[in-house]
Order: sequence, then C-alpha cells, then structure tokens
Amino acid sequence: MSLIVQKFGGTSVGSIERIRAVAARAVAAQQAGHQVVVTVSAMAGETNRLVALVEALSSRYNKREYDVVVAAGEQVSIGLLAIAIEAMGFRARSYLGWQVRFLTDSVYSKARIQEVEGFRIREDLEQGYIVIIAGFQGVDEAGNVTTLGRGGSDTSAVALAAALQADYCDIYTDVDGVYTSDPRIVSSARRLARISYDEMLEMASLGAKVLQTRSVELAKKYKVPLRVLSSLEEGEGTLLTEEDELMEKVVVSAITHNRDEAKITVLGVPDRPGVAATIFGALAEATINVDMIIQNVSASGETDLTFTVPRGDYQAAMDVLAVPVKQIGAKELRGNRAIAKVSAVGVGMRSHTGVAQRMFKALAADGINIQMISTSEIKISVILDEKYMELAVRTLHDAFELDKDAGDRVIA
Repeated sequence: MSLIVQKFGGTSVGSIERIRAVAARAVAAQQAGHQVVVTVSAMAGETNRLVALVEALSSRYNKREYDVVVAAGEQVSIGLLAIAIEAMGFRARSYLGWQVRFLTDSVYSKARIQEVEGFRIREDLEQGYIVIIAGFQGVDEAGNVTTLGRGGSDTSAVALAAALQADYCDIYTDVDGVYTSDPRIVSSARRLARISYDEMLEMASLGAKVLQTRSVELAKKYKVPLRVLSSLEEGEGTLLTEEDELMEKVVVSAITHNRDEAKITVLGVPDRPGVAATIFGALAEATINVDMIIQNVSASGETDLTFTVPRGDYQAAMDVLAVPVKQIGAKELRGNRAIAKVSAVGVGMRSHTGVAQRMFKALAADGINIQMISTSEIKISVILDEKYMELAVRTLHDAFELDKDAGDRVIA
C-alpha cells in the first residue's frame, strides 16, 4: 500500500462545494488502495482577512501574536474537510501543527521546520483514517504557535512527505502545472510536462507563485516525487524530477517575473574594510533578505552599493539602515519601489553559450533598459523599471521560442 500526501491551496478549499470536491479526491485515492494524508491551506482570502485585522489594530504588531491570529484560518479548513469526508461515509481525523508537532524555530511569520513527528499520523493511517493536517503552521520548543510564511502549506506538505517517506506528494492548485511563463501575461505560454528541481527552485525564488521556494528545497534534498496538479480539472500536471539529458538540451525552460522587489542604494560608501558587513549585518539582524548586490568603485575611491530586498521589507530596511549608513560615513541612502525582476531559467545554460547576449539584445530591441544583472549557472535575472515588466516577459518568451516544443527551437 503506497502513501500519498495531497496538498490543496486556498482556492481549492474556497467554498463548501470545493471542499466537497477535495474530500472526493482524497476518498478516491484511498479507495484506489493508498494511505492518504491531506494538507490544506486556509480558505481563499481568509489569511488576507486575518492579516488585515492585525494591521488595523497596529502597524507595529507583536509577531508572536500575529502568528496566533493568522494560523487560525487553517484550523477551519481542516475541520470542514474532515466533516465533509465523514459525511461521505469515510473516516477522517484532523490535526493542527502543534498536535502532530511540526517543530520549528522561533522566527515568527518566517519559521523553518526542524522536525516532523509522524508516529501519530502513521497510527491513524493504519486504522483506516484519512489524516488531515493544517499547513502553514508549527510550534517552537517553548510551545508557541509559529507560521512558515505565505505559501507555507507547500512546505508543510513536502516536509510531511519526507518524514513519512511518502511515495508521492501531489500539490493541487488553481493551475494545471508549471508553465513556460505566466499565461496571464503570455498567451502562448506552454505547460511543462517535466522540470528539474533546480529549475523549479530558481523559478520559485524568482517570483513564480506555483510553489514556495522552501518546499522545492525540501523536495530536492529528500528526493520527494512532487507533482503540480489542478484541483479544478483532471490532467497530468508537471512532474518535478532530477535532471536528465533531455532537459539539458533545452537552453531556456521558462521566463519568470517578480514585482515583489525594491532597490536600495547607499551612495558614497568609504572604501575600507568592514563597511559592507555593517550595512548587511544590520539587515540580517532585522531578518531582511537581500537578493541582488552590485558594488561600483569610483576613481575617487568611494563605493556605491546597490541591492534589492522584498518590497514588503522596503520601509523596514530603510529604517534599519538610517543609523549604520551615518556611522560608516556614507553620503546618501536612496530607495526605489517601482522596479521588477525578469529572469530566464534553464539547466541548458550550463552547456550552451550566448544566452545572455540573446537576452540583452532582445530587451534592447524593445527599448527596455537594464538596471541590474544577476546570474547563476542556470539563470539570468535583470532588474528593470516596473512599467516594462510585462513587455520584457513577452519579449523574452518570444526570443527563446518558448511557445514551441523543445525540438523545434533554434538553439543558437
């Protein structure tokens, strides 16, 4: 008997009718001979509603209490789903994160899973229950409720699959797989039948909203067979897997975009050891992630540091940097929220040249100016003015012929 972990997002449990549909999928999997564990998010819009309640009371809320509030949405979802399954005549049992002990660290609203205790789940599965677990939440060593960050239910599902050594982890969402680009921007975007863990990891970190980054990291680390499927219609979805020779022949697999970016520049930084550590150390202490970094040294010996942070952390970053920027003797601190990141991703970049030239030439032909550039083995990212983002995505999708099957594309 195989063990399957199914994860359903907020849209999938957004109404009573959809909850019944999720219940039917879980029951069908059990009747097909599988043990079934289901992880669900809060109902669509519920987490946003809870966040709004917190922010209406205070702009400087206590993050421990924030987690207590926003974790409540999943409790409703798991209870309703258990009731729906029982109404169909089958056995179901629901648990919150602390009940099956998703042990995390104490970084509220961004907690990381340290351990999942699966013995209680296994006992229920052996007794014929469909086990339903609240996604997105856990508990720290002191017994405090924690949350994993937006999209954290994906991470909960993959962590469960790894801990239980599940045969499959199926992520059901409102799209039927991973696409070559956002179909809402590029009408010719194609669903990918397969994608490597590394490509999906880059895409998730670069703004693709299909899977949370940490869920892909876990899937790769523990080699969890992971599929992205639609909860609204039948289909084969997209399989996340190890790289193979066929994948390496595809130079670029997808074009991603991310509006959740802000740019900060520290002008006139003295050129001496320790100043960068002072700036980025202050951001690290405030748990603000820094992405792209560019350093320019002028002929006078002064340095300009430019980097990007999540747009939601922009004001906090500017506030945090006010003191250290003065301490190191920098001349000015500037910021810009009106930027976006556009990226080309593909494992084939490791073995093919000319990708950057092709990308930059296509953008230049459409009059799109590049502000920053970042690369890895399998991706090239550019920062540009937000108003050009959608044009840039369409331009690059066309330039790399992603509307065609891999065998029909022009490589060079």
